[in-house]
Amino acid sequence: MASKNSNEPDPKNPKLTAGEKAQVGWYVARMCKRGIASETVYQGDLEKKVDRIIDRARERAEKNAKKK
Repeated sequence: MASKNSNEPDPKNPKLTAGEKAQVGWYVARMCKRGIASETVYQGDLEKKVDRIIDRARERAEKNAKKK
């Protein structure tokens, strides 16, 4: 089985900076807390924030790949 080159950016899972990892962790913790409170609580706002962070990381990875 051939493995992927580790230098190629993965479009589905871009590398996150330490700050982005901390933000995602914070939002996931808040989602967990809301989930414990009730299963019917709306969490879409936090999911959108996490998606935006990941989208920014994807854009950065694509931009850096084009530079090389």
